Amino acid sequence: MDITIKQAQEDVDGWIRTTGVRYFNELTNLGILMEEVGELSRIMVRKYGEQSFKESDKGKNMADEMADVLWVLMCLANQTGVDLTDALQKNFEKKNVRDATRHKDNEKLSNK
Repeated sequence: MDITIKQAQEDVDGWIRTTGVRYFNELTNLGILMEEVGELSRIMVRKYGEQSFKESDKGKNMADEMADVLWVLMCLANQTGVDLTDALQKNFEKKNVRDATRHKDNEKLSNK
């Protein structure tokens, strides 16, 4: 099933207003977002970094943690009136102008 960002924001809003009862306040959701990013970080550090998995880390799903981050980010966007589709499109435009040659000119990224 493909879903647009707009549809996902609407679906999150619908779930929050029915099953979730109401949104947590913005600061609570910001804290939750930081927690979810931390959980994602923990998995990535252990999978791609040098730390080993603890028993409590086993069975954690990186895709699920990414989805949790996205969910809470959409909650915050809904609460603050941000259209993430529009924001992402503008972000691509900004990067295409500002960073048109920035990374190509970066010696640290060259394959030399």
